[in-house]
Amino acid sequence: MATVALGRLARPAFAAEPVIKVHKDPNCGCCAGWVQHLRDAGFTVDVDDAADLPSVRKRLGVPADLAACHTAEVSGYILEGHVPASAVQRLLADRPQARGLAVPGMPIGSPGMEGGHPQPYAVVLFGPAGRTTFMRFVGKEAIG
Repeated sequence: MATVALGRLARPAFAAEPVIKVHKDPNCGCCAGWVQHLRDAGFTVDVDDAADLPSVRKRLGVPADLAACHTAEVSGYILEGHVPASAVQRLLADRPQARGLAVPGMPIGSPGMEGGHPQPYAVVLFGPAGRTTFMRFVGKEAIG
């Protein structure tokens, strides 16, 4: 009986966690900062130093006007730009019907873009049904 109980306690530790595959320029410091932000939040991250990011975005279906400096894949979703880990966690918990999340541009204060006065920005949920604001942030802090 004790063995069964211990086996049940151990199961969550062996549950498969989603791996975030990040496609980024090998020389980009802000991309490396975003990767570290994800790791600090507990995500497993696999980095692909990609020389041709536009072709990666095209293959994955990222709209050109949402493009930022790196693109990632997780559990069937696309993450474009400096998407905060808390938005990724919510995406994976809620599982909305969408292609993914994007933070267009490179807002100051967003994960990987620390320094200066943090700007407010929106995380955009995008897909075949259109676009909507998924969450709002100032720096790394959610404001809505």
